[in-house]
This record gives sequence, structure tokens and C-alpha cells, in this order.
Amino acid sequence: MTSETLMAQSDAKEAGTSKSVADKPIAKTGEAEVSEAESAQAKPGKQTTSKDAEKPAVDDKPAGNPKPKAEAETEQPATATSMEDPSLEQEWIAKGVWLSPPQDGPAARDFSLVGEYLGEIGAGEEESQLWGIQVRALGDGAFEARGYVGGLPGQDGASEDEMMVLIGRRSGDTLVLSGGPWAMFAGPDQCRVINAEGEQLGTLPRANRASRTLGAKAPEGAMVLFDGSGTDQFVNGRLTPGGLLRQGADIQFMLNDFDLHVEFRIPHMPKFLEQQRGNSGLYLQSRYECQILDSFGAARVFNGLGALYRHRKADVNMALPPLVWQTYDVHFTAARFGANGKKLRNAQVTSWVNGVMVQDSQELPGPTGHGQPESPTLLPTKLQDHKDPIRYRNVWVVDRGLASGVPFPQMAGEDDSDQ
Repeated sequence: MTSETLMAQSDAKEAGTSKSVADKPIAKTGEAEVSEAESAQAKPGKQTTSKDAEKPAVDDKPAGNPKPKAEAETEQPATATSMEDPSLEQEWIAKGVWLSPPQDGPAARDFSLVGEYLGEIGAGEEESQLWGIQVRALGDGAFEARGYVGGLPGQDGASEDEMMVLIGRRSGDTLVLSGGPWAMFAGPDQCRVINAEGEQLGTLPRANRASRTLGAKAPEGAMVLFDGSGTDQFVNGRLTPGGLLRQGADIQFMLNDFDLHVEFRIPHMPKFLEQQRGNSGLYLQSRYECQILDSFGAARVFNGLGALYRHRKADVNMALPPLVWQTYDVHFTAARFGANGKKLRNAQVTSWVNGVMVQDSQELPGPTGHGQPESPTLLPTKLQDHKDPIRYRNVWVVDRGLASGVPFPQMAGEDDSDQ
């Protein structure tokens, strides 16, 4: 293990994390090439689960979806003490969706095992290697995990080339994982690695990572769109009782070339998979979507978190566990048109998820998914409503037509971590 210190996890009480441990900070890795064959094989859609009847049967992302009845009808004042309305939380729990960490029973024991582990594994005389493990819940005591040589995704030295896929079941408070050359026994605080002879090869402590842009303050020249005090800068903006912004809000100010910072929290949805698991997005000018999805502990899929929807997968799967605050930073340059209405230059996106670049100056030849047609006319940028209860906070934007030379993305300082 290196001696680098992991950034403190922000809002651990809200996100339901356990202890903070020493670890590597999230760091940029090299970009991965995406082949046409990969793009053709990776299609949106979902695997059927026992709860699917309670969620919309969609495999696409329309620009605006009707809200769940519970979300649409439950409005609470922003001065309420709880983060969510209790009756609304119970309605979601009945559907297998948690807006805050489960507190008791099997669901709580399952959730205590969701997360990341990082440490060194050594076998005999072989040199020890740094390994990162990501564990995701699939419901009713079932789990899936992925192991990465060299660390966790986004850290220097981490590799997806030798990724190990494991499956497991929880027994009491311990998760037993198998599928690789070793057995792994994970608890809330650490994961032990055992070989076939019963020898312990290493202990991987729990790693609670945080984005390097989490809590970043709006720089001089930026417009604060949401700081918890109200929704005046949005159309259809709605607050939770605790002052968080719900999905389905449109930015009031029409934007052309801009830098956008958004912090988001995805619910815990263990029994849902793929496009039905924590789905939302940033719809730039209502035309181009930067995907939001619970891709934590999954393969780097075509339409996962950080993807340009239906256009290009993320270079790194930088998803953190559900109910942890995450960040999206988007540098967008709009398409340009001539006087005759003909497009002269494609729109372009560079984006960072949790402080790691996942799209580098990518041109968009046209709208993504169900985006609106391109034209010189400005359209609102949206926090998409795909019926999953995604929450937002600390939203600000730099309109580069009004302010130039503002460094982006903004890294959070020590004094910003309590936002």
C-alpha cells in the first residue's frame, strides 16, 4: 500500500458509509478505446427482475417521463428536518428502492457489505500486488463483485484488462465470494483473501472514496443554480424536505457554451439491473445526454455512468456506491450553424465523473437517444426524470459567453468538504 491519504468521505451520515480508511485518492487513468464492435454489441435494455412490474418497462430514455405518483403528489417544505418525506420513503422501500441506508433486517446487512476494498495480496514468494474489489448487491443476500489489479477504477496503476468477476452469498454478516483463484470473505470493514490451501493471502480494508470535486464552490464568474435554498433557477424544480433537488428540473437560464458542476446521489436499488438501476442524466440543451446510472461494481458498459448516451461509453467506470454523493463536471461547446441553418461544426463534450476524465473532447454528430433535433435555437439543459429518485445538490454553471478563463473543473479544498 502507498502512504497516500484518501480524501475524507463527504456527508457520511447522509450516504450511509461506515469508517474512513487510508487509501489512494481517486486519480485519472489512461483512456480506453471503444471499438465499433463493442458499440454494436452493447445495447440498452434490462434484465428482468421480480420487481419490474413496479417500474416502467422501458429500455430507452425519453427526454421527459411522467413522475411516479408518490413523487408527484408528495410535496414538503424545504424547512423540514428529514432529508426525505417518511411516507414517500416507505412507498419506495415497498418497491425495493432505498433513498437512505436500510436500518435493520436483511436489507441492512446486505447494504453494509456494498462498497470498495483495497489492499495487497501476496501468494508465496510472489511479489505482493495491489488489488481493488468492488461489491454490489443483487438483493436477498446475493452479490456480485469485481477485482482489479493495481487498485480501484480511476487510480493510477489500476487495470481492467485482468478484471476478476466473482459471485457471492451473504452468510450472517459475512459475504463469501468465489469465481477467481481465491475465496474472499468480506465484512463491513475488511475483505480477507484465502487460497485453496486455506492460507490467508491478504486483508483488504474498506475504502471510502470521495470525488476530488465534491463540494467544490462556485468560482468567481459562475452562476449558482442550486445551493439548497430554493429552486428559482429551475423550471419544475422541486425540493425534498431536507432541501435536496429532485430529478426532473430544467435549468431556467438558456446556455450555449458552458461548464456545469452537479452533485448527485443515486438510490440503493439492489434488485434492478442495467437501465432500470438509478437512471437519470444531464440533457445538455435537451439534445445530448451525459448518462447517470448506478454502474457501481459492473462492467464498463456502453450506456453506463459517464457515457454519452447511445454514442460512446465512458473511458473509465468511475461509479461510486449507491447513496454516496458523486459529481459530474461537464465542459460543453455547442454546435455551430451558418446563416442558412446548415450545421458547420459538431457539439463537443469533455466530462469528468468523480473528478476523473471519462470523455475527452468528444464530438457529437447529432442528438443522443431521444434528444431534441439540433438547430441554432437554444433549448433548456435538464436534470432528466427517468422515474428513479435521483437527488441533486451544489449545482453551478459557468457561462463561457459571459465569463472566460475560469479554471474547470474546480477541485474541492479542505474547507469545502462539509458542503
